[in-house]
Amino acid sequence: MKKNWLVLLLGLVVVLALAGCGEKSQEDVVSALDEKVSNLSGYKAEAKMTLQTGNEPQVYDVQIWHKQPSYYRVNLKNAQKEQSQMILRNDEGVFVLTPALGKSFRFQSDWPQNSSQAYLYESLVKDILDDPEAKFTATKEHYVFETKTNYKNNKMLPVQEIILNKKDLAPITVKVMDPDRNALLTVEFSNVEFNANFDKDAFDMEKNMTGAQLEVPVMAGVSDQPLAVMYPTEEIPGAELVEEKEMKTENGNRVVMTFGGDKSYTLIQEISQVSPAGSVTAVSGEPVDLGFTVGALTENSLSWSYQGVDFMLASEDLTQEELISVARSVQGQSVK
Repeated sequence: MKKNWLVLLLGLVVVLALAGCGEKSQEDVVSALDEKVSNLSGYKAEAKMTLQTGNEPQVYDVQIWHKQPSYYRVNLKNAQKEQSQMILRNDEGVFVLTPALGKSFRFQSDWPQNSSQAYLYESLVKDILDDPEAKFTATKEHYVFETKTNYKNNKMLPVQEIILNKKDLAPITVKVMDPDRNALLTVEFSNVEFNANFDKDAFDMEKNMTGAQLEVPVMAGVSDQPLAVMYPTEEIPGAELVEEKEMKTENGNRVVMTFGGDKSYTLIQEISQVSPAGSVTAVSGEPVDLGFTVGALTENSLSWSYQGVDFMLASEDLTQEELISVARSVQGQSVK
């Protein structure tokens, strides 16, 4: 009898050992991710992106298209505020489109290769591959990685949690966290189609602007609306508001705020003007995600449009990270 129990026990150990062999190691999964991205012709994905900025979360619907090697189309929509922007990359450069204003900005930029991008699959995989200290766990249905991020202008987001589907390694959820592990950016993927097909002109700038304007009509009479002045809430040590001027222009009012001190800067805001159809503005700098809109960042300035207002922040004293921090704190403030 004891012999039979021993045989059964040994058999159970073998079964459990074999079952354990079916679970992939971290190295296996990393290798599989590397191979998948290398063989990927492109993909389409849909996601909900939530940013914890200001007093209340900003929620965007994001549609992502990528065609190898370097075509991108990222459409960001904020349903509540009827905001819509698109980041487009094709053979002509990198474009940021604001359909409601007819605005098209063209950057000579290597975006998105220059930093982490929480809604781009190949960027997530790159962050996993590049972090030798990445943490890994496996659940019944998911693989979970915790990795360092590569946001060169934002040290406040050093770590991210990436959850992948076990079956096809598709992204499920990404949480980008601050040093205290609070999720400041969350991307929840609802649909991912690998090796998707694209129309011939899927990444054409003019076609995408026209299509977007059918969904978000061009704003009418923008210059007639009053300027609701906004103020930065980010307190930069060594900077304080010393002057605020309001002046008339041919297109309405312009407000110029001067912040003096060791960290001096200037903030200009005025009502946006709708651009003529087909016009494209060349920008020297990089597109930067401010959370509520996409701005244009140069060494000493940052410009963006939000809710029908154009903003320009300029400084010889602030770092690029400080420029971004001040800009992010301007949105959503009360009218003077």
